[in-house]
Amino acid sequence: MPLHADILAAIRRIPRGKVSTYGAVACAAGHPGAARQVVGVLRRSVGLPWQRVLGSGGEIKLRGESGFEQRFRLEAEGVTFRGRRVDMKQHEFKFPRMGKKQTKKPRT
Repeated sequence: MPLHADILAAIRRIPRGKVSTYGAVACAAGHPGAARQVVGVLRRSVGLPWQRVLGSGGEIKLRGESGFEQRFRLEAEGVTFRGRRVDMKQHEFKFPRMGKKQTKKPRT
């Protein structure tokens, strides 16, 4: 799967009332270090739960009206904040680890 499709699939796995970070989405998509590409996918795509993707530590990175809308949408889903950041201990979505393919070791 290309990077764009991998990122879309990872974002769609974040359930209502949970959030993740740009970096965690990139890792879950199989592209660690591609946090900026996650931002690009979010900007170019429609129909995604974009409000569930945050900066590190649960910070809303959007400014102005977009930032207010993101917070409003998250609060409507039941997400709570500690000051300006999402309470990540309560609401962070932990993507299941994608294990390495199990291969049989040759017998010696």
